[in-house]
Amino acid sequence: MPLLTLNRKASLNREADKTPAADPVARTLRPGVLAALLGAALLLALTGAVSWGSTDIPPDQVLSAVLRRLTGQPARPGTSDLIVWQLRLPRALLAAAVGAGLGLVGTAVQALVRNPLADPHLLGISNGASLGAVAAIVLGAGAGGTLGLGLSGAAFTGALATFALVWLIARRGGNFSPLRLVLAGVGIGQFLAGFTSYLVLQAGDEQQTQSVLFWLMGSLSGANWSTLAVPAIAVPVALLLLQARARGLNAVMMGDETAAGLGVDVTRLRRELFVVTSVLTGILVAVSGAIAFVGLMVPHACRLLVGGDHRRLLPVSALFGALLLVIVDTVCRTALDTQELPVGVVTSLIGAPALLYLLDRRLEARGEHRH
Repeated sequence: MPLLTLNRKASLNREADKTPAADPVARTLRPGVLAALLGAALLLALTGAVSWGSTDIPPDQVLSAVLRRLTGQPARPGTSDLIVWQLRLPRALLAAAVGAGLGLVGTAVQALVRNPLADPHLLGISNGASLGAVAAIVLGAGAGGTLGLGLSGAAFTGALATFALVWLIARRGGNFSPLRLVLAGVGIGQFLAGFTSYLVLQAGDEQQTQSVLFWLMGSLSGANWSTLAVPAIAVPVALLLLQARARGLNAVMMGDETAAGLGVDVTRLRRELFVVTSVLTGILVAVSGAIAFVGLMVPHACRLLVGGDHRRLLPVSALFGALLLVIVDTVCRTALDTQELPVGVVTSLIGAPALLYLLDRRLEARGEHRH
């Protein structure tokens, strides 16, 4: 019996090392080659994001300005160095960090609840952050009012409070089930969204209302080096934590019983995933507002490229998410001459048709179309 058990466990381990729930339309590429291509594309996108704007700056001047700052040399006279270093570069890097984080969170949440249509907003954390930010704008805490938290601080506080509430409800009775987690997240999220709408109606003037709505649709216009600091640390740390649990994620995607047979503590894994994704979501929403569809669309697109193995999927999702949001934010800044588009509007316009296309391809490959 012990020998049979060991053989069975070894067989399950081999299954966990395979791509879970293999997608018949996934055309897997060598992950190293794909990562190199995405990395090169991201560098080009970052260069373009810093170069293009109301005042175009040639790429060689961008590189020169960045190198002068990094080596401690004095800035060149004129405004181009100031535009590059103080305005466009931190915004481009923040877009990359937020996009990478949303890609990671989307991938992890879909494994957490075993639902390919899950995204960071499903857990209600984004709604909590939005409520905190809107309260800061409407009640004045963002301008140094009673709470003195600032806009990002109020948003992150709202995210943490929501995380604690969802956590308490999801683990009532000692169990930590995906269904209870989803129901708690959706229920609390909808309640907070309603309260946020009420606060929007209480906004004192038109400019305040526009500020609230712009933030709710996602914006990176407030980016600076201090804003970038926390996401720049949090996203790589989250990637390392999730990558260390990639094999457990593969096992969970094959079912709780299979994962338990592989020696995975499913309940503990889900708790760890919930903590990591909730904290990271709170950080991202606090600095960028509510950006839709990135966390939902990026994992689907990356599965078509590398399959469902989370050892490949997580880093590729981070790179693809970073590339996508840098491009989208550049479009938002430069598409109109007189105003800037909210990031969430463009991601929704791109994301909804792209997601429908990806789902249609999956249905065709599985023979699920009904003519």
